[in-house]
Amino acid sequence: MEAGRILHIGIPWITRRSSPRLPNFPRFICASSIQRGSYKGPKPGRDWIADWVSKNDDAVRSLPIYVGGASLLAVLFNRAFSGIAPVADASSSQSRADLLTLGLAVTNVLTGLVWISIRPKSITPVEPQGVECQVIYSHLPESVVSEILWVWESLSAVTCCKSLVIVYDCQCIVQIGVAAKSLNIGEPFAVDAAKLMQGSVYQGVLKSGAQSYLANLSLYPGRSELPFLPSNTQAVILQPLGDRGIAVLGGDTIRGFTTSDQTWITYIGEKLDATLAKYMSSMPSVVQE
Repeated sequence: MEAGRILHIGIPWITRRSSPRLPNFPRFICASSIQRGSYKGPKPGRDWIADWVSKNDDAVRSLPIYVGGASLLAVLFNRAFSGIAPVADASSSQSRADLLTLGLAVTNVLTGLVWISIRPKSITPVEPQGVECQVIYSHLPESVVSEILWVWESLSAVTCCKSLVIVYDCQCIVQIGVAAKSLNIGEPFAVDAAKLMQGSVYQGVLKSGAQSYLANLSLYPGRSELPFLPSNTQAVILQPLGDRGIAVLGGDTIRGFTTSDQTWITYIGEKLDATLAKYMSSMPSVVQE
């Protein structure tokens, strides 16, 4: 009873102590603070040495040759005009210093020759050799087709992807982009879904359950299992779609898919697996659009 009385008294006391309303002060925005060039915070640094080296690559590679040659000439002139005997004497400190300088100069010359002969190979995109195609499973709902087309447009716009093939439950759901030429002129090479899923490429991805990135397809012996890709495809990503399918992405640049691209494609694969799993009860055939 006492507790109820205290509670009964306490509630009106709380309601009467309403918090005072703060005065509505006008707010001002200083226009000069948002003008261009007014930012006073830290700015990213710039490596002037790295910039200069990248712009003068040929001169930097040849620099050790000039330094080594100048050092050789300096040692010879010093030996000739200093009054020291031209024959090296092991007991002479000057002779030992000259020999050491000659060794360093020759090392510089050889380093410059190595830098000139060994240059990094420039990696440039190639034009895929094939035909444009768009093969989509005919009985997919419009929402799924729209999602697949969005995936393709996004991948082709922001990555080096030029070919996309999706196989699910032994059926080719999508073949879009540039495909290899078939024996019939002007027609793409058809995807044999059953053969692909029985090959070592798919079985290896299925066993690992993780994405497989073939950064340089020409060095991979299993490329013969991907005849539907253009013959000059440079890189391939094999993305598993759960345990029921696979997405094959062909790129036009060696090591063209970045780490962020691979992570993004992994998430896309998980989304496609969840979407396609809802509509795979009956799949009669695929048609070309």
